[in-house]
Amino acid sequence: MAIDGCIVTIDAMGTQRAIAKQILDQGGDYVLALKENQGTLYQDVVEMFAQAKAGTIEELVSEEVRTIEKGHGRIEIRRYRVIPDLDALAWLQEGSEGHNWPGLKAIGMVEAERRIGEKRSSETRYYLLSSPLSAKAFGEAVRSHWGIENSVHWVLDVGFHEDQSRIRAGYAAENFAVLRHLALNLLQHQSEPKNRRLSVKARRLKAAWDNDYLLHILTSL
Repeated sequence: MAIDGCIVTIDAMGTQRAIAKQILDQGGDYVLALKENQGTLYQDVVEMFAQAKAGTIEELVSEEVRTIEKGHGRIEIRRYRVIPDLDALAWLQEGSEGHNWPGLKAIGMVEAERRIGEKRSSETRYYLLSSPLSAKAFGEAVRSHWGIENSVHWVLDVGFHEDQSRIRAGYAAENFAVLRHLALNLLQHQSEPKNRRLSVKARRLKAAWDNDYLLHILTSL
């Protein structure tokens, strides 16, 4: 895949040093999501933003951009912050934990608030960046990623009833999510005549009923 000059956005599942290095080696930049399963790295990033907000880290550059989106009876407010401060990042990379993340040039934070009538909910997400993006550019990358994710999620829910899944034990939910994405990719790449193009759901049903069609899908790539 040609990613030279592109920004690659990946969910926390793909936030791994080997993946970050591969992106950089191919000439791209990354915006990688962080979650608690990254252990002390996640906690250190959270602490850096907390100190920046409290003003306890002197001369720390933290830019902020806010967006407001309305639709379907809800209001979504997002605040994007980026810390590209080299001294702060040096502490993160070379401190007691020594994270040594490949090509790290900035960290980002998104504070999202959703309002539906009288209900309020909020979420904060953190990211690793290989380029000192402006808060505006960082926000655009994140919104683009979630736009694609939301579209894929809608297809998975309609075609695979993902939201109705009650799989919870161990890593089963994550494993089945990977299988659904693999199946979705195969079905979406299946060519159909323009005059009888089938939806993903219809292709899935046809594959369940017709072994020849199923075999054609599995071997078409």
